[in-house]
Amino acid sequence: METGIIERNKNVSPSSIHIIGAGPAGLMAAGILGTAGHKVTIYDRKPSPVRKFLMAGRGGLNLTHSEPLEKFLTRYGSAQNDITPIIKNFPPEKLIQWCEELGQETFVGSSGRIFPKSMKASPLLRAWLARLEKLGVEFRMRHEWKGWDNDGNLIFDSGETVKSGATLLALGGASWPGLGSDGSWFDILKSKNIPLAPLQPANCGFVTEWSDIFRVKFAGTPLKSISITYQDKTIPGEIMIGEKGIEGGLIYAFSAPLRESINETGSALLMIDLRPGFSHDQLLKKFVVPRARHSFSTWIQKTIALPPVANGLLREISRDVQTLNNSELAGLIKNLPLRVTAPFAIDRAISTAGGIRFDALDENLMLKNLPGVFAAGEMLNWEAPTGGYLLQGCFATGHAAAQGILKYLAK
Repeated sequence: METGIIERNKNVSPSSIHIIGAGPAGLMAAGILGTAGHKVTIYDRKPSPVRKFLMAGRGGLNLTHSEPLEKFLTRYGSAQNDITPIIKNFPPEKLIQWCEELGQETFVGSSGRIFPKSMKASPLLRAWLARLEKLGVEFRMRHEWKGWDNDGNLIFDSGETVKSGATLLALGGASWPGLGSDGSWFDILKSKNIPLAPLQPANCGFVTEWSDIFRVKFAGTPLKSISITYQDKTIPGEIMIGEKGIEGGLIYAFSAPLRESINETGSALLMIDLRPGFSHDQLLKKFVVPRARHSFSTWIQKTIALPPVANGLLREISRDVQTLNNSELAGLIKNLPLRVTAPFAIDRAISTAGGIRFDALDENLMLKNLPGVFAAGEMLNWEAPTGGYLLQGCFATGHAAAQGILKYLAK
């Protein structure tokens, strides 16, 4: 039984449903539709399904998050109002139940994130695909969707045309194109006058103009135990110093407002606290130790255990840092300004913002000007930080689209 839906109905008159995109949203929908007794075929241009899902699971598959639902929903930013009813219909506890029905127990990590106990995507995927096989779901891999012909039939790069009782588009965004989601669907839908928001990188790094000295010495070095403040929001964590800027989980959490500020003004200024465990006054007390004959780098490492990369960043931002008085130095350590000028390219991003606008869809996620065509997953115009919110959104929209297809076919 698929969580939250009807059991397989052997008396239903089966319709031919075609799902374009073999990612989490598409496969979730396929299970629901197959259980309801319909013939489901999934098409994907890659040779195997859910490749991005498998890649994400290599470091521990973060399925969802355990925080209270009202707080959980705020993670979807400007799309919160649109996605709230979708996630409330398939919240984290239902996703957990679905996993456990597949024989995959879950646990809550220290950060509140929820993982399968195996910490891998592959056991869950094997059980999932086995269930879909029992339901008769057919996979047509290495089939790239090219749109519709003049009769409304689906067309593929192989020259094959397909008449569909209902179609679900679940082709992903435009990040990690090597794994399948390259955003090529955008122009197809644009030609059909579907309202779209431009595709943009989300959960991404940002460009900073490093000096050659800093870049050569510290590229690839993590800057740990810091906090970042932007637009009155402060989050602790760590970032990675890259050759062309900064990236990592902490900066991903700010990617949406940083990106929007850059779109509006050309840059964004964030503040880094290199020692969030110390107040300004506590730093001043540490600084009473005379510098004596020590170099600035040695002295500051001895007094507040500032690592070389943090010391290097201080010098990168303020070339005359060693001439500052103790109060000015403490202030800089607590509020180090770093200007970013552009997000990294979309193909390097964890996820994508933009896509099909919610006002292009009805309440069942069907495209208003293409009856019988539904959409789910990262194709829709929502974004969320890492931490389980991305997969939850994909699963929930796949669930909602499948429910919408069942309603459509029932009419």
